Amino acid sequence: MNAFAREPSALRPVLGLIACTRDVGGEPGQAVINRYVAAASRHADASTLLVPTLAGAADPADIIPRLDGLLLTGSPSNVETHRYGAHDADAAGPFDPDRDDSAMTLVAAMLDAGKPVFGVCRGLQELNVAFGGTLRRDLGDAGRGPLSHHAAPGATLDQLFAHEHEVTLAPNGVLRHSLGAGRIRVNSVHYQGIDSLGDGLTIEATADDGVVEAVSAWVGRAPVLAVQWHPEWNADGEPQSAGFFHILGRALRGLPLAVS
Repeated sequence: MNAFAREPSALRPVLGLIACTRDVGGEPGQAVINRYVAAASRHADASTLLVPTLAGAADPADIIPRLDGLLLTGSPSNVETHRYGAHDADAAGPFDPDRDDSAMTLVAAMLDAGKPVFGVCRGLQELNVAFGGTLRRDLGDAGRGPLSHHAAPGATLDQLFAHEHEVTLAPNGVLRHSLGAGRIRVNSVHYQGIDSLGDGLTIEATADDGVVEAVSAWVGRAPVLAVQWHPEWNADGEPQSAGFFHILGRALRGLPLAVS
């Protein structure tokens, strides 16, 4: 008997994790940071497949039937401005046009198939653009208002994710019902964020300066949920971060997103 065989009822759902183009030893490679894989495996109880974004490498018609859901991960790259109707000459990169192409195509195909799509950081921004919204690019500027959404230049990785603020969860939202709290403290590692909200998206959380920090939607029978913060950073140590992946795990199984 195959050592990896399981009874059909014991099979875990399969979650696709979208990859990014990263420098690997001086040449481009397809990459997903380990913490996304670990958090989804442990806290959504899912098997994970990395979905490459290299042009021509992952035909949605081949991939979508194999997936129970898709997670759009965070990334150092920004969504290209022309994707949401802006053409600023001073728009800051880095950019990853293959990731942009793949994300927009995969989101549409997953939702057409009635399958859940979740997002983290860049993933929230991609979903907002996919739903027709726009992005702003000033959120790391300490002089823009009461909150800076990114640590100061030169911060270490630990310092980046130690940069935090509170968000208010929408009274009737999935996050409020699932996490059982009205306000939570989240890490904040982004220069960009939502400007105009995409059509059909509902606000799930806001920062005290009004920046949208989480969104949700239903497209037919397909749930959408995305957060601007990084729950994968310490999902093992923070119940609210693990809670995001618990919601994802329920969505992968076709269960209600919030436990009543």
